[in-house]
Amino acid sequence: MTFVRPRSLVALALAMAALVAPDRAHAQAADPKPVTPALDFSGVILGNYRYTYDDATKNANGGLATNKFDVERIYLNFRMPAGEDGSIRVTTDLFNNSISGASCVGCYAGWNLRLKYGYFQYNYLHDIGGQKGFNAIARIGMVHTAVIDHEEQFWPRWISMTSIERFGFFSSSDVGIATVVTLPKKMGEVYATIANGSGYATVENDPYKDYSARVSWTPFGNETNMLKTFTISPWYYTGHAASKFLTTAGSAGTAITDGLTKRRDGIFIGLRDRRLSVGLDWAQKVDGVDVGASIPTWSTYDNTTTLTAGWLIFRPFELFSGDDKTRSRLSVMARLDNVKPFTSATSAGVQTTSATNKLTILGLLWDLNSRASFSVDFQNLQPTNGSATVETKTLFAHWNIIF
Repeated sequence: MTFVRPRSLVALALAMAALVAPDRAHAQAADPKPVTPALDFSGVILGNYRYTYDDATKNANGGLATNKFDVERIYLNFRMPAGEDGSIRVTTDLFNNSISGASCVGCYAGWNLRLKYGYFQYNYLHDIGGQKGFNAIARIGMVHTAVIDHEEQFWPRWISMTSIERFGFFSSSDVGIATVVTLPKKMGEVYATIANGSGYATVENDPYKDYSARVSWTPFGNETNMLKTFTISPWYYTGHAASKFLTTAGSAGTAITDGLTKRRDGIFIGLRDRRLSVGLDWAQKVDGVDVGASIPTWSTYDNTTTLTAGWLIFRPFELFSGDDKTRSRLSVMARLDNVKPFTSATSAGVQTTSATNKLTILGLLWDLNSRASFSVDFQNLQPTNGSATVETKTLFAHWNIIF
């Protein structure tokens, strides 16, 4: 039996350590500790107290006005990087639902949680042609539609929906793909989408897709005064809606499968500043309507709805002070929407083609701090010129908390 001396064992161990040490160092350098991507979390709470006292409400409640506190929306925003030039955004919408059952599968009358935005974003072009700020990004998932989110940069969503969304032109988000091209020299942006067309509140319900685009031009984008936010935004939205006979036996190969007209277009002009915010809206929507009780008697016609709207929000003590350093927490707000729902006498029915619905919003806003704002406002939806819409009158106390 051969014995190895202790001194030889020590020498052997030192030699092996010398051979292993460089490999271990190399492994540590090649496999650094993984870094967790930064999570950007934020949110908004929209709430109100409302006192409704129109005749229809009183008649339905024994002659009494109604009142309630409500948490209208809680938006939770999650943003994270997703690889080089990539990122994700997920926005959940906690809302108070007034319906349940077959008309809202999986819902109940109370607070429900749903997805508002959820997309992957990829910045695929940078400084195109050497022009600084001339960039392009793509999004896929539940994305913004053409113009509603854009208008919400000028009008406070926590007071009311924008005119286009409130009167049912289309939803504020939808599942599809989108691209945003920002123009050089701060001249604006171009936004375009291809989406299901059913909106974020329901799943796809027909075989068609909707296409939309908006061009926002900021001619004074390089200025340092109030005009730098002046924006002119024409937009267009088109697609098709399903006929009520689409799934009926015998519809295959007929014009029924072409879909009904679904077209919207308009222009928005806005100015956004701490001292003064102004918005002007004109839009129209054209919808095809089925006629007939069966496929042999089927025909269609188009009905057009037109919308004009304008608002003004200003801080009087800042706007007229003459001192740029003056700060005031008080804002004054006024908005007027005018909607003509019918160009077709058939669609108007017992109403008239001149029927008009007017929405008036008047109020005062107060900033408690940079993240919390409150308002007292009056909102009146008034039917005129033979409209059968039911009038509503509501006094609100709104609050908006950003965190």
